[in-house]
Amino acid sequence: MYFPKFHRTGMSNDNKHVVDVGWVLQASQASFLWEAPRPFRRRETPPEHAKSVAFCPAVVDHETRLIEVLCPFDLHLRVRIKDNGEATLIDVAGDQSDILPSSLMQLAMLPSRKEWLHPRRPILQIRTPYTFISDEVVHMVQLPPFLDYRDPPWPGLFIGGRVPIQIWPRPLNWAFEWYDIEKDLILARGQPWFYCRFETPDASRHVRLVEATLTPELRTYLAGMDGVVKYVSKTFSLFPIAKERRPARLLVRVKR
Repeated sequence: MYFPKFHRTGMSNDNKHVVDVGWVLQASQASFLWEAPRPFRRRETPPEHAKSVAFCPAVVDHETRLIEVLCPFDLHLRVRIKDNGEATLIDVAGDQSDILPSSLMQLAMLPSRKEWLHPRRPILQIRTPYTFISDEVVHMVQLPPFLDYRDPPWPGLFIGGRVPIQIWPRPLNWAFEWYDIEKDLILARGQPWFYCRFETPDASRHVRLVEATLTPELRTYLAGMDGVVKYVSKTFSLFPIAKERRPARLLVRVKR
């Protein structure tokens, strides 16, 4: 384990088997739109048999480690490939859409074709204000909502990622590779949008999710990462600088 000057500060005094992970919204407006991340929970009727899969220790341990983030809006989107090979995004609801066209343009983007993983599969990115932080060594894995059945299914694949949130707590994007451009993407407010799983060096420790305060120290630290992707391709190469400039404490719990 590294970062000895601060790796103990996030540890609960009353339970060394728990790691605190904080969440904060970096939203300058409309912050009420974004619900608090929450532990995953099944919505089915409780099982009646003692041998139900729902009681399997491996299943229970797996599911209790998942945090789900709910979709904040209703969207019915379509993508079209233009003659030059680039993609354009269409709000199928048109004038009946809940989101103004100008707001959708600020929220969602289609990167240039040369940035796609495949020349015939556009990538959609939707910005979110969610940022997860920790004062201990924790890697956050962003995952698709694979335990939520969808009908119709998404016409492509969610693009996940893994980052060490004790030194690189960036606002998350919802990224999607559009495999079947003949089919629309339908997002519904309140449905699971993505999951987060948190890994610690000691796999027996569990995560306690807490709301964090956007302190001046945290705000300054986050500003150091903002926009770096515009100047370097391999942002992970900046980890040593981020480690050196990191305050001793980032996670301050919200008091209500």
